[in-house]
Amino acid sequence: MSYKQTFFWSVDNFLNKDQHSECIREAAMWITKGEVVAFPTETVYGLGANALDETAVKKIFEAKGRPSDNPLIVHIASVSQLDQLVTAIPSVAKQLMDQFWPGPLTIILNKKESVAKSVTAGLDTVAIRIPDHPIAIELLKLADVPVAAPSANLSGKPSPTSGKHVYHDLKGRIVGILDGGQTGVGLESTVLDCSKEIPVLYRPGGVTIEEIEAVIGKIKVDPSLKSKDEVPLSPGMKYTHYAPDGTFVLVRDQKQIPVLLAKAKAEGKRTGVLTTKENVDTYEADVIVSCGSRADLASVANQLYESLRTFDEKKAEIIFSETFPYENLGIAIMNRLEKAAGGSIF
Repeated sequence: MSYKQTFFWSVDNFLNKDQHSECIREAAMWITKGEVVAFPTETVYGLGANALDETAVKKIFEAKGRPSDNPLIVHIASVSQLDQLVTAIPSVAKQLMDQFWPGPLTIILNKKESVAKSVTAGLDTVAIRIPDHPIAIELLKLADVPVAAPSANLSGKPSPTSGKHVYHDLKGRIVGILDGGQTGVGLESTVLDCSKEIPVLYRPGGVTIEEIEAVIGKIKVDPSLKSKDEVPLSPGMKYTHYAPDGTFVLVRDQKQIPVLLAKAKAEGKRTGVLTTKENVDTYEADVIVSCGSRADLASVANQLYESLRTFDEKKAEIIFSETFPYENLGIAIMNRLEKAAGGSIF
């Protein structure tokens, strides 16, 4: 599928609502017609289609080149829309919704038959969240349907945190892009399966394990998040994601990065380093990118995907990355870096 024109609606100043409402209305109209539209959320840009329309949902997979066994997250504007999608809401799920919605927490529940089969990859459950972004909420209200929306990038590449990222990846592959400027959180939502007796964390994200457990008590964690030798419980978590074009290597001991750089340079490779502002003057490489401050992991999360895309723009052939502590938001950051490295850890 290809489009002669991909509309690029600029709505980055949402305070000027009268000026931009028509753009959002047009994007919503395309969703109701069964087309796919990219839009900003507080996490990353989503690629949205009517979650009740099987034909429309399949266009998401086609545009992204996404494996068909990788389920999608459904975005809704209000809790009242859950009646269309799920059979029941357990008490722990209700507590989490009250605490974290709207926001970067996706909750998995048992689904109704109304949900398009491709959304759930044939599973009996569906993943749902309410985004915390005014443009996304306005779009969802105007479309008046639940919207399935994975990240708006080519499958396997770094997720988009700006409209220009989406345009780079999907121009001509989708009907339009709502450009709302830079996203806030910068990492995808936390995914928690509340269809189980004890909720299971499948993907760490903007809401931390510690924050969840403060509300509902201890949860389980997908074993694959702790060991690459474990088979993921969720089918979508088995794929490599977020990878730049160059070889990406995580280095646990950052003192080894200069040694690895010297070897790569001797082999004639264009080198890159992903670091933080505290260490940006430590290395000698062709491309050095700071993704934020170690003292403020929220800044790292916010800039991570932009940083990974910078290495592609500057044609780095091999990139060495520092690592972060496995705690709080650092767990989500390391999850994305490990996926980008595809198991290449030094």
